Amino acid sequence: MNLYKVACTNISPSKIGIQKPNEASLKLKRQSMVPKLSSPVRRWLEGLSKQPEQMLLEKFLLMHGLSIQQIAKAASGMRYRNLGKSGLRVSCLGLGTWVTFGGQISDEVAEQLMTIAYESGVNLFDTAEVYAAGKAEVILGNIIKKKCWRRSSLVITTKLYWGGKAETERGLSRKHIIEGLKACLQRLQLEYVDVVFANRPDNNTPMEEIVRAMTHVINQGMAMYWGTSRWSAMEIMEAYSVARQFNMIPPVCEQAEYHLFQREKVEVQLPELYHKIGVGAMTWSPLACGIISGKYANGIPESSRASLKCYQWLKEKIVSEDGRKQQTKLKDLFPIAERLGCTLPQLAVAWCLRNEGVSSVLLGSSNPEQLIENLGAIQVLPKMTAHIVNEIDNILGNKPFSKKDYRS
Repeated sequence: MNLYKVACTNISPSKIGIQKPNEASLKLKRQSMVPKLSSPVRRWLEGLSKQPEQMLLEKFLLMHGLSIQQIAKAASGMRYRNLGKSGLRVSCLGLGTWVTFGGQISDEVAEQLMTIAYESGVNLFDTAEVYAAGKAEVILGNIIKKKCWRRSSLVITTKLYWGGKAETERGLSRKHIIEGLKACLQRLQLEYVDVVFANRPDNNTPMEEIVRAMTHVINQGMAMYWGTSRWSAMEIMEAYSVARQFNMIPPVCEQAEYHLFQREKVEVQLPELYHKIGVGAMTWSPLACGIISGKYANGIPESSRASLKCYQWLKEKIVSEDGRKQQTKLKDLFPIAERLGCTLPQLAVAWCLRNEGVSSVLLGSSNPEQLIENLGAIQVLPKMTAHIVNEIDNILGNKPFSKKDYRS
């Protein structure tokens, strides 16, 4: 599948006889290889409190049509892409709230993560009504209100399907889409979301009812766009056909899992939808729930996601035969990451970003250090040449086959 175009930065050829580092040296190397997100200007800005000098600086920048956030964004090198073939510009890295907000981390850490992300140029923040039973939306909304960020500078997305225990509080009926989104907006303390996603297909609801309900909430100003999550290519095409038949609004984006070990849908199925009907890809789990981070190379750490009771399935996946094979392949990728001067997570995120069919990659972080490291993938992206990508493909051995070249 040749959907993406790769930057042509020259990388020196790999040195022969590279030895695989041991775990201790890898840890030290990983810490030293995290790109510094802040420049001298940004470090100075971060040292300022809401005092006269910052107020003077903000006034000066405003006179020249700039802001402190814009300076920070320039330092991070954030890139922006259109969401599918819509006109909505989203940061190529977004911040997700699954598991973390309202669960794995405190409200204070959540605020730190959002602040780091926003000041680094991230404008996309994703949540869902089901995350922590709605608490993730509450935390997200509280932080936005507290930080006084301009609503027009944010792209907030949420997902509908599991809203409660009652039969009418789940699914994609017109009733739940309208009532569920109203409840989401109340928790978020917002007048609208930018994108509302159908969090999974609903075989109990006719497609026309789903599309009409999504069109209704958009026309009512409750959302700007709508999309799908975990839908098949056939289901997305059906939604598009219904929308065109009845002059309604089609979906603009599909949320799909995408990482080194999960490639088929994003690299084969979604490109065809993008070129035919303009549906883009917003991908999640670039580190495969932490598997690609390297933390599980020697077992299951106590503080990891796989150690939680509700993630027994992840633990079983890691210790399985396929899981052990994946860890072996990850060890083979370490020399490539070392040669590029980055960590394995940064390499994995940059690998997802090298696919220009991906509008944005959603990051999930449980601490500021992890988020800063993952945001550093932006600096690795120019190094993802065709040679590097082919080298990674040879190690993984799972490149999906596509009969068509959509660049032609």
